[in-house]
Amino acid sequence: MNFTNAQIDRIIEMAWEDRTPFEAISHQFQLKEQDIINLMRKEMKASSFKMWRKRVQGRKTKHLKLREFEKGRFKSSRQKQITHNHISKR
Repeated sequence: MNFTNAQIDRIIEMAWEDRTPFEAISHQFQLKEQDIINLMRKEMKASSFKMWRKRVQGRKTKHLKLREFEKGRFKSSRQKQITHNHISKR
């Protein structure tokens, strides 16, 4: 696929983010994980690509199937509950 420079920058930005899974990038840009890796390899310096690959290899947050909290969005147990537009106290 042909992407604009802005789209390529956004794909790289999303791939660098620890909490953005490959599936989110795939959904938005219709790319498979291998296509994302190939794009990163092509667009980045070799040393930056190697550092990125080492960081994301097997990382749970980059793969939805590996996440322990698959349902819904992760929410810290320390986050306050919001009910009827009021923040409840613990």
